[in-house]
Amino acid sequence: MFLPVAFCISPGSASNAGLENIFSPCGLGAYNILMNYFKSLVVAVGIFATSVSTTFAQSEAAPAEASAKSVGIVAEAPAEGRSVKCEQGFMVPYTQKLEGTDAEIEMVPIPGGEFKIGSPDSEENRGEDEGPQVTIKVAPFWMGKYEIRWSEYQSFMQLYDLFKKLESEKIRTVTDENQVDAVTIPTPLYDPSYTYANGEEPEQPAVTMSQYAAKQFTKWVSRLTDDFYRLPSEAEWEYACRAGTTTAYSFGDDASKLGEYACYFDNSDDVTFPVGQKKPNPWGLYDMHGNVSELVLDQYVADRYGNLSKDGVDANSAIVWGTKIFGRVVRGGSWQSDAELLRSAARAQSDDWRVEDPNIPKSPWWFTDEDALTVGFRIIRPLDAPPEADRNKFWDPDATKISIAVDNRIAEGRGVYGLVDPDLPEDLEKVK
Repeated sequence: MFLPVAFCISPGSASNAGLENIFSPCGLGAYNILMNYFKSLVVAVGIFATSVSTTFAQSEAAPAEASAKSVGIVAEAPAEGRSVKCEQGFMVPYTQKLEGTDAEIEMVPIPGGEFKIGSPDSEENRGEDEGPQVTIKVAPFWMGKYEIRWSEYQSFMQLYDLFKKLESEKIRTVTDENQVDAVTIPTPLYDPSYTYANGEEPEQPAVTMSQYAAKQFTKWVSRLTDDFYRLPSEAEWEYACRAGTTTAYSFGDDASKLGEYACYFDNSDDVTFPVGQKKPNPWGLYDMHGNVSELVLDQYVADRYGNLSKDGVDANSAIVWGTKIFGRVVRGGSWQSDAELLRSAARAQSDDWRVEDPNIPKSPWWFTDEDALTVGFRIIRPLDAPPEADRNKFWDPDATKISIAVDNRIAEGRGVYGLVDPDLPEDLEKVK
């Protein structure tokens, strides 16, 4: 600070006495002139100091903000690889490291644009719920290059015991005031042999989680990285799957080529494949057709497209926010699906895949029935994140029954809340 400079002299002070004697009696006028000069200097220095301090504060804060917003953005288009022009520069692929774990997620840029959701009446094997076609405007985002794998999801699952230890050590205590910012972690598996029936190798797609659990995963990634990740909406998913195409599949209409791009009923041998074994779509996304069906944000409504404006809507406005536990939209088809269910426009929905769950209340995090072995998810990061106050609706329970089940489980000690931020890995080291 520049303000406490030794030039701050006021008449009558001890430090002034000598000067008054020097200029007194005949030099008092000169003394007053000098005092006025000093006062002006003090004001000028103070203003300068305040200005410099403000400038430095802004320049110090700017890099942190820029750093958070520049992940996946470069100033100039790279000579090789995908890039998407945006106001901030160019969106490029990047790898999101999940600190405190060995896991990382590869993200691919998806350009903004418009497309017609659904299928035309002329498309072979189309479902009635795929029409009428409506124009959807989609904002730019990054999408996971692959479906979320066990390498990432098990890193999330492993937090359960660690959060229990933090709770017992009264570290990162969750209160009524901060609970809204907390994340719930899936409980330990009741029967791992079921969930891992097709393997738990790191490159295998994770399966059998509920939509709520998938959304909590995105909340964990968001809080850990200080950025915003979520599930795609149904419209965003189809837009990314089509990758600019209007054909039945992202590679054309010829289903005989499906084996080059997808793990499905005809070639799966009744198991999932490790991710990324087949050809990607034109935007570099793997397994958008087949392998596992993918959970999205929307509640399933059969005639949804007919209720949208024929003049077109933006993707966020088209989201059907959930009010029931089931059914939630799943897209892409799976290793167990026939070819027609892998079409870009094909829609399916979740069911109550918890019949064999012996718990009461039934788990809000896990499914236990065979059909759930075909369901996973992938994540997106919008270029323009919503305000902080609007983010929890993308992450937290949207149906009352889910909220009640979570609260009951945690009250009984069969669940745990945890506060997540970029400093979490440091605190976890204290209880490992």
